[in-house]
Amino acid sequence: MVLLPLMILQAFLSGIGGFLGDLGGAGSCTGSQQEPSDQAKNGIPSNYIALYQEAAAKHGINWTILAGIGRVETNHGRLDAPGVTSGTNFAGAAGPMQFLLSTWEAYGVDGNGDGRKNVYDPEDAIPAAAGYLKANGAPDDLYGAIFAYNHAGWYVDMVLDWASRYARGGAVAVAANFGATCVDQALGEVPAGVAGKVISYARAQLGKPYVWGAEGPDVFDCSGLTMMAYRSAGISIPRVTHDQIAFGKRVPEGQEQPGDLVFFRYDSGYIGHVGIVIGGGKMINAPQTGDVVKIASYDDRDNIAGFTRPGARSQV
Repeated sequence: MVLLPLMILQAFLSGIGGFLGDLGGAGSCTGSQQEPSDQAKNGIPSNYIALYQEAAAKHGINWTILAGIGRVETNHGRLDAPGVTSGTNFAGAAGPMQFLLSTWEAYGVDGNGDGRKNVYDPEDAIPAAAGYLKANGAPDDLYGAIFAYNHAGWYVDMVLDWASRYARGGAVAVAANFGATCVDQALGEVPAGVAGKVISYARAQLGKPYVWGAEGPDVFDCSGLTMMAYRSAGISIPRVTHDQIAFGKRVPEGQEQPGDLVFFRYDSGYIGHVGIVIGGGKMINAPQTGDVVKIASYDDRDNIAGFTRPGARSQV
């Protein structure tokens, strides 16, 4: 049973700034209840941090995962939209953690002992969300548990991204079926210089819709995203994919670094897609119509056309 569809992306993104530790034996990073980062302390109400930590500790889950869900769903109860403090949204979801009412019937709890299971009360909704994640495999299958909360890979990416921002040190474990691996929002420390600026720009666009021919600020296509990311670092690269691959210094596969571009060819041989390498075989990309800017794997794809490093363009 799915807890919720996500609030309309534009609604939650509008006006909101800005993309993990041993979770029950899943890895060997830092402790399961990490200290909040400065971004967490400045961006999450203190009562919510306490509720996330308490509920997570009870179920053996990293509190930053709950905080990531709370951020994506309603900005920790502060989103000005239907279904947050009363009623339901367009999909029938309610409360700060956005439960479908049918799911709340099954998983709702009286977290504060006031005799009510109130979906709009964070003291009830947050422990209920922790229980739902636990029931769906957390902490052993963290990715699968988050996916059960909302059946979309990009949703999991966004939650993990916010979780990594909220954890001091930025490490979060993703375990079980998806492998125990410690990752931050860029699957490694964001590098300094050009690469860091490129990745920082790209991750700030996560969740924004794909529109062919668009280059921001609210919608992007694949090469529009890469062009604008490099522009943010003071480097001008061509607009379209087949020109971008000819621009940068070519990098042998396996030697790519965060900030490099990875290109893909269609069956016809045409170079038709590009993403920004962030490390660990992952990229940030704007995939296709109907999708959003998101993190995706590239190292398991058989249509890679090559890698380039625009910031180290050969002079000829």
